[in-house]
Amino acid sequence: MKKLPIGIQTFHEIRDKEKNYIYIDKTDLAHQLIDKGKYYFLSRPRRFGKSLFLDTLKDIFEGKKELFEGLYIYDKWDWETTYPVIHISFGAGVVKSLDEIDDTIQEIIEINEKRLGLECVNNTKHKKCLGELIRTAYEKYNQKVVILVDEYDKPILDNVTNKELSKDIRDKLKNIYSVIKDSDQYVKFAFLTGVSKFSRVSLFSGLNNLEDISLDERYATICGYTHQDVETHFEERLDGVDLVELKKWYNGYNFLGEGVYNPFDILLFFSKGKSYRNYWFETGNPAFLIEILKQKNYFLPNLEDVAISESDLGSFDVDDIKIETLLFQTGYLTIKKVETIFNRRIYKLTYPNLEVRSALNETIFRYLLSDDSMQVMPLLSAIQDKDMKKFEQSIHQLFASLPHHAYSNNTIQNYEGYYANVIYSYLTGLGIEFIPEDVTNLGRIDLTIATPDMSQVYIIEFKVVDNKNQNGKALEQIKDKKYHEKYLNISKEIVIIGIEFSKEEKNICKFEWEKI
Repeated sequence: MKKLPIGIQTFHEIRDKEKNYIYIDKTDLAHQLIDKGKYYFLSRPRRFGKSLFLDTLKDIFEGKKELFEGLYIYDKWDWETTYPVIHISFGAGVVKSLDEIDDTIQEIIEINEKRLGLECVNNTKHKKCLGELIRTAYEKYNQKVVILVDEYDKPILDNVTNKELSKDIRDKLKNIYSVIKDSDQYVKFAFLTGVSKFSRVSLFSGLNNLEDISLDERYATICGYTHQDVETHFEERLDGVDLVELKKWYNGYNFLGEGVYNPFDILLFFSKGKSYRNYWFETGNPAFLIEILKQKNYFLPNLEDVAISESDLGSFDVDDIKIETLLFQTGYLTIKKVETIFNRRIYKLTYPNLEVRSALNETIFRYLLSDDSMQVMPLLSAIQDKDMKKFEQSIHQLFASLPHHAYSNNTIQNYEGYYANVIYSYLTGLGIEFIPEDVTNLGRIDLTIATPDMSQVYIIEFKVVDNKNQNGKALEQIKDKKYHEKYLNISKEIVIIGIEFSKEEKNICKFEWEKI
């Protein structure tokens, strides 16, 4: 049985015959890219295989034929002709200052100088040195230069909540990347990868000839595993695995082509005894997302069905961070479908899979709590036991646990969306299936909770009132709008619930329910 290449980003190590690692051939796409163009950009979430693909390109251009035996490109490439490769990567460590980004750029240049046997005259002026390195590599090797840039945006994303520092880092990187366009006569091929796609005006000014393949159907599977990949390359490990459940947990990433699994999840799933856990999510730190969500008071139920324009989806900048764009580019949302409205392409986004849906919301909810307790069991058992008193107590306890800073210096508690937001995060973090803003022919249900077999359905309406003595008529609205009729022929038992919150007490002031 072949070994799992967990954490390995170097092509030659994975292809070492003695080590016997699983490798899923992407050289057909590499060959297609090289054959059809010159300058490319690819955005993919972290741990999706970008670094491995770049290293594959590096070994192709350096003519390491022996590593490609049995792969698509083996008999389709001129291995006798080799090219000098400049490899730039910002993937290691976290940059926390301008001095550190300067040191990192200097180190990258020195590594490439040593590998190519060259030395810059202007080795303290990064832009001039990189330009000189490209030119002298061309002259020494008598071949045009290949430039591969990995994690081009990581220093910016590491500081995205510090707007001034991230802008300063952006400007330094912009200065470096402009060298690529200025060196066109010496460049054979250039490929840049990262998590986000910053606007060309802000970061790639001058490098406007990059072909963005991030949402190109031809390259949708350039990173990640397809379902067929899993069935073929992990066949020996699939005994006892429910492929529908596996897909539900880790597949679902859509880049306008065939959907793909997160490769890191798949490798860890098999490594850890086929146990379903939040492998990918737990390796990252979404603290910056929490901070931005907090700053923008974002209404979380919208993440189930986000609508965004093509221009907003494609790029963002530190001056104008759209949370939907950031969530998509960092892998917390994916494309559900594309619609054309009045000649404009509109992208509908949603969570890619169960892992991201539950883990992201649990993280958000833990941030809201004043302690580390998720209070998991009371609500779960309330639904299982059909105990509405316990249900009410669980929701009341939930809001009582929220710290004062959740309300201070803002009026967010005056809106229904805030209370729906909190409950939404809570339920999602617990892994409970539900439908926010459930559509009927007479309106939208605020929240529908259903058991997996649809035997029980809870229809919930929220209202916010000025004080606890005011009647918000939440339950009456459900009856008047006949929201429950949508599920009459589907569910054995329907419970309608009206929950009203007091602005004064910042908690439940009225809880009414009836069985249908």
